[in-house]
Amino acid sequence: MDILGWVLVVALFIVGMAGLIFPILPGAIAIYFAFFVYGWFFSFQDLTVWFWIIQTVIFVALIVADYVVSAWGTKKFGGSKLSIQLSTVGLILGPFVIPAFGLILGPFIGAVIGELIHGSNFKQSLKAGWGALVGLLSSTLVKGILQVVMIVIFIIWIV
Repeated sequence: MDILGWVLVVALFIVGMAGLIFPILPGAIAIYFAFFVYGWFFSFQDLTVWFWIIQTVIFVALIVADYVVSAWGTKKFGGSKLSIQLSTVGLILGPFVIPAFGLILGPFIGAVIGELIHGSNFKQSLKAGWGALVGLLSSTLVKGILQVVMIVIFIIWIV
């Protein structure tokens, strides 16, 4: 039973980190759920109230950062609310429509289309698309760091 517990915990960590590349995967949720799996298979006694407080604060920061940082990039480069919304749609649909490059092209194309619909000129639309990419990459970096921090805290806590 111990082996199954560890396999599930590690698998959830892997799914969580893969969520950085495949946004359809529940990245931070998978990592957070791994802590419950550990508790169910081994013991919740190792995971104190402080552990849960720290992890929950990081988890909430991760969710907020994901949306705020992505939107910030588009807005910082002059994107409208519509381009922010369509860059998010592009982020979700891109990997399915353009499998190899959709994660990067999806938000870019979404922001450009959003700006063109909004009435901006092509140059401004490209600028908003660039902002969507900057936001995506910044958001991914922040998420990656916070997810690794969650996993490291878990490992330190149980050792």
